[in-house]
Amino acid sequence: MGIIKKPKEIEQMKSAGRILGGVLARLADESKEGVSLLELDALAQKLITENGGESSFLGYRPEGAAKPYPKTLCASLNNVIVHGVPTSRRLKSGDLLKLDLGVKFNGYHADAALTVAIGSVASEARRLLEITKKALMAAILAAKPGARLGDIGAAVEAVAKEAGFRVTQGLTGHGIGRRLHESPSVPNEGVSGTGMVLRPGMVLALEPMLNLGSAEIRQLADESYGTSDGNLSAHFEHTILITKGEAEVLTDY
Repeated sequence: MGIIKKPKEIEQMKSAGRILGGVLARLADESKEGVSLLELDALAQKLITENGGESSFLGYRPEGAAKPYPKTLCASLNNVIVHGVPTSRRLKSGDLLKLDLGVKFNGYHADAALTVAIGSVASEARRLLEITKKALMAAILAAKPGARLGDIGAAVEAVAKEAGFRVTQGLTGHGIGRRLHESPSVPNEGVSGTGMVLRPGMVLALEPMLNLGSAEIRQLADESYGTSDGNLSAHFEHTILITKGEAEVLTDY
């Protein structure tokens, strides 16, 4: 797939992004004490379909996965970083919930995620959430034409280090288009001035993931990824378009 997207392709991805942003905002509003992860998954599928889209995740089998993903939504709680499979588990006060969702529209994908604090959460959990969100904003600001992939990773890493958090090892952002995951990989760590040059027409999914404790991860039984030490993690993601000026967010929520 071409790294530089054509105008017609970009328009389809913008449509996917608008659907996704609206659905993700609604899911965040509905993420309250007593609501089950399966209820959120069902709502995600309903809203995507009502808006003329398709789930990017349902039935998707990423490289290295043993089986296709069985749900529409990735719902990852507390120490689970990404790819958490929704269950009947009901949300409790103090939970840190990561909602990750993909939408396909006319054959093109958009991908986004956010982290929601449920009820009354510990101050360190809320700070982790806010710093991870800040890291995503820094990544978006770094994504300018003529900059390099290393500038994005360096921006995320700088925000994490200043706050005393760790960038999750081994998990990255990615290119996106006709396929959910395309080249290039977009690391959340890096050295400024290194890596692929960013050019207008590139569409990237930027997704900082920060851990409260160890940066190391482990794969869990449901093929999700959790922190190696059981500590909290947070995750924010937007699909963005590299333009001639500042990057354009396609998945505003």
